[in-house]
Amino acid sequence: MKRISVFFVVAALVCGMVGCEGEGEPMYEVVMAVNPAGGGTAIDLTDASPYPGGTVVRIQAEAAVGYEFSHWSAASAGGEDRSLLLEPGNSLESSIELPLDEPAQTIIITANFVVVYDLTITSTAGGNVTAPGEGTFTYDANTVVSLNAAPDSGYHFGKWTGDVSAIADVNAATTYITMNSDYSITANFALGIPLWDWNDLDAIRDNLGRNYTLMNDLDSTTVGYEELASPTANEGKGWQPIGTVGIPIESPYDFLGLTGTLDGQGYEIFDLFINRPDENSVGLFGAVNIEGVIKDIGVVNATVIGELCVGSLVAGNAGSITTCYAAGTVSGDAGAGGLVGVNFFGNMSNSYATGSVTGEDYIGGLVGYNHAGTVSNSYATGSVTGIEGIGGLVGVSLEVSMAAVSNSYSTGSVTGLYWVGGLVGWNDCHVSNSYSTGNVIAEYAVGGLVGWFAAGTVSKAYSTGSVTGSTFVGGLVGYRGTAAVYDSFWDTETSGQATSAGGIGKTTSEMQYIDTFSGVTWNIIAVINPSTRNPSYIWNIVDYETYPFLSWEPVS
Repeated sequence: MKRISVFFVVAALVCGMVGCEGEGEPMYEVVMAVNPAGGGTAIDLTDASPYPGGTVVRIQAEAAVGYEFSHWSAASAGGEDRSLLLEPGNSLESSIELPLDEPAQTIIITANFVVVYDLTITSTAGGNVTAPGEGTFTYDANTVVSLNAAPDSGYHFGKWTGDVSAIADVNAATTYITMNSDYSITANFALGIPLWDWNDLDAIRDNLGRNYTLMNDLDSTTVGYEELASPTANEGKGWQPIGTVGIPIESPYDFLGLTGTLDGQGYEIFDLFINRPDENSVGLFGAVNIEGVIKDIGVVNATVIGELCVGSLVAGNAGSITTCYAAGTVSGDAGAGGLVGVNFFGNMSNSYATGSVTGEDYIGGLVGYNHAGTVSNSYATGSVTGIEGIGGLVGVSLEVSMAAVSNSYSTGSVTGLYWVGGLVGWNDCHVSNSYSTGNVIAEYAVGGLVGWFAAGTVSKAYSTGSVTGSTFVGGLVGYRGTAAVYDSFWDTETSGQATSAGGIGKTTSEMQYIDTFSGVTWNIIAVINPSTRNPSYIWNIVDYETYPFLSWEPVS
């Protein structure tokens, strides 16, 4: 009896859900599904399944991260396509109208998703991306997207950088990218011809009057290095300098080199190798003409060997060099400097060198020979070794009516025989707001700041390094002719020298006391620690703790 009762209850439930022949209306089971799995969610908003025929069921899709909703589809449990029952269109929120007068059945409604990727596009100054535009765009996987970069007047397209593995041609302004992942790309423009590798850099020699822009670092792994700048290039001579200086140098017009501009954009050139001990005008650039400009570039881990007029960046400069630096070793017979060999009527500013420099005559940590040129806001830290005219910053600086060294310093040791100074070896120019801390060793005309000082002026300068020599030895100046020294000092304790051919000797404690300098109208102010800078003044000092330092100096 109990078994018969259970049978009738179950039969009644089944008839109620799916409809028994001849009894009531048919009911439809709605099942929500997604494709592919994990692509998102599909929701029955009406949420009352099973439904009688004719019911309009509201449905909603939501894509998961990395997916985008594509379309709705519907099918019976047996696989019959029922998509015509869906509301036209492919909105995230839609509906399905269940049929009338059909047998009861299960209808599977599927939210279909596709994988999508974001493409983020930016550009540098000098142009813009016109297709598809700039910003972030979303594309289905495997979509091929056209790219077009348009330079402004006077600019050139360089190349695409960033996630460029899927770009057909990174060097072409008009190209395409296939979307297989999220990508972020940049269209690079340059005011002048873009330089991407050693081959591009080498090509400057073929057109010295153009403007160039370095677009990335160059090193031993960059295309063209082995053939052009390595120890095996050019039969072991390494890089062939761009341009040359006529020897002897008689005017700026003896400089046959760059007349355009090279903008390094802060990038560095690594691993430069030059071994030309019997050649003149040796450096990355052999010469920069009066009109030439090199800015914002570094030469790092360089080995440069030449005879006359030798420098890591430029052998002979008659133009403008600003915000440049060098780190490496330089060797030359005469006119050799860590950054520039000869600065002839040229201007150098905001630059430095940190490598060692060796040679014979006119050897300097930054510049070997400065004739009627200017050096400002610059420094050198490497050791300098030679024979005559040896200086921590500048070996020899001549032409009192034009040459000047200002707001600069040197810290490396200086060793020579004649005319040797911590800052300038032989000085016939104007030196102001500068200092030297390196030790100086020589025989004749040896000074903590200047060795041989025949003409010009030194004002608001100091030195602290030890000074060792035999003849014309001074804490600040070794030998002085008609030149004048104003408001300048040396440390009598650290230098080991009680006398000088100019300047005022002070003890270490006095050299670290602001009143020593403010009392003679130095533009100086006290700051709380060595890492603090007050750029409103030329000089800063931590009272009773440090020597004066230039407010623009990098914080160590």
